[in-house]
Amino acid sequence: MPELRRRTVLVTGVGAIIGYGAVNSLRLGRYPLKIVGLDIHAHAVGQHWCDAFETALPVADPGYASFLREVIARHGVELVIPGIEQDVSFLSQNRTAFADTGARLALNDAELVRLADDKWLLHEALERHGLPAIDSVRGGSFGEIAKQLGVPFLIKPRRSYASKGIVVAGDAADLAYWQQKLADDFMAQRIVGDAESEFTASLFGWGDGKGSRPMVLQRWLARDGSTVRARVVSEPELEARLDELTSAFRPIGPTNFQFRRESAGGRFLLLEINPRLSSASSLRRAFGMNEPEMCVAYYLDGERPDFPGPRPGGAVRYIEDWITG
Repeated sequence: MPELRRRTVLVTGVGAIIGYGAVNSLRLGRYPLKIVGLDIHAHAVGQHWCDAFETALPVADPGYASFLREVIARHGVELVIPGIEQDVSFLSQNRTAFADTGARLALNDAELVRLADDKWLLHEALERHGLPAIDSVRGGSFGEIAKQLGVPFLIKPRRSYASKGIVVAGDAADLAYWQQKLADDFMAQRIVGDAESEFTASLFGWGDGKGSRPMVLQRWLARDGSTVRARVVSEPELEARLDELTSAFRPIGPTNFQFRRESAGGRFLLLEINPRLSSASSLRRAFGMNEPEMCVAYYLDGERPDFPGPRPGGAVRYIEDWITG
């Protein structure tokens, strides 16, 4: 086998769990890489595992695109892997701004990114494709919503991530407060299952309605919405739902699907799609699915990456310290 050429990969958001998880996964992969880390915080812990580090402008800064182009040029970056949701949205909406840089962007299908950014649009898309969807509404009186969804029900911002802003509404006063606060960003949804019935499943989409083997984890959430505990499971019905979703939405690259099970032995219903690396990516790497390495194989080498299948096991996350002199 010929020796692999050393390539330069840029990972954004290396101060957060997805970003520094991606850096560590790339280090454990088969490719010799120069890894450039990016984060808005100069103290970002992930910089200690990168070959180079740049303190970034916020994505919302008008100069962000020019800044990122300059970083790509200065380091000779060949692949950009976004490690935060904001970068995925920005890069997807501004793909043409980087077309002449020579760098590939590890981005999903543009329409899927657009749908995933808005939970209501994704709900409507599920219904158009005839796929199971959790009962949801965008307006109405408390009585009307309660009749359709039951009481209590969830109130969700349409545009959020990692369970941020989700609250439980039990009466008309709750509903009125959140309808006024969220305005157009408002939607209500039936509560499905409980904390013991949460599942995260990921595959690497090939862009043609097919993809790699999936990895399915039953998971338990931390307060920030990330996975704090997980175990590998085999759920044929959930995997059948993944086949349907992959065929309908034709994902490209690392794609994460969040499900809730209605009850023991009940249906798996989709909560959301994350068209990117997710917070459990480093856990999946530990069980045999190295998604950042698969990004290099797909976006730079044109391969259709897969993995042999998940190893059995479970994981618990904990806080560790990085000490500087």
